[in-house]
Amino acid sequence: MSKITADTTLKELSGIVASALDEAGIVAVLVGGAASSFYSDNVYQTYDLDFVSQVSDDVILDALAPLGFTKEGKNFVHPATRFTLEFPARELYFGGVRAPFESATTLSTSMGEIRIITPTQLVMDRIAAFVWWKDQPSLQQAIDVARMNQIEWEDLYAWAQEEGISAEVIDNIKGFDEGV
Repeated sequence: MSKITADTTLKELSGIVASALDEAGIVAVLVGGAASSFYSDNVYQTYDLDFVSQVSDDVILDALAPLGFTKEGKNFVHPATRFTLEFPARELYFGGVRAPFESATTLSTSMGEIRIITPTQLVMDRIAAFVWWKDQPSLQQAIDVARMNQIEWEDLYAWAQEEGISAEVIDNIKGFDEGV
């Protein structure tokens, strides 16, 4: 079991947590800002790791307590790191579209493999935050991730149509990706 210290990076902590959850038989997918950070070479910085898992927080705490985590409100905290963990949902949604956990991909770290949403799913998530909550930083994250990763544009356009989001939003992000 890896020791968590003040020097443990976001990616290392993600690997440590994902490995502990996996060893406990818990399927969890990394979403949100941490996924954005990984897919944008840390252009976006965050201090929390959001995972989606179908199990209760009590079961998650049982798996993470041996690492030194405790639960404070909605967050899981560790005394040696400033990073926090949250499990905000039991299902994987991008806007109103549910995705199976199997649609996620894996990312290898020095501390283990992480289940993580795909770059295309992350762009969906960030666009939804931009469109529905007027969250401007989410739009920039979508652009940064699209610039640095392979995006399934057809899937993104189909998703946007299903969500009632103008294709122009996707066109603008795609334009940034193509250097227009």
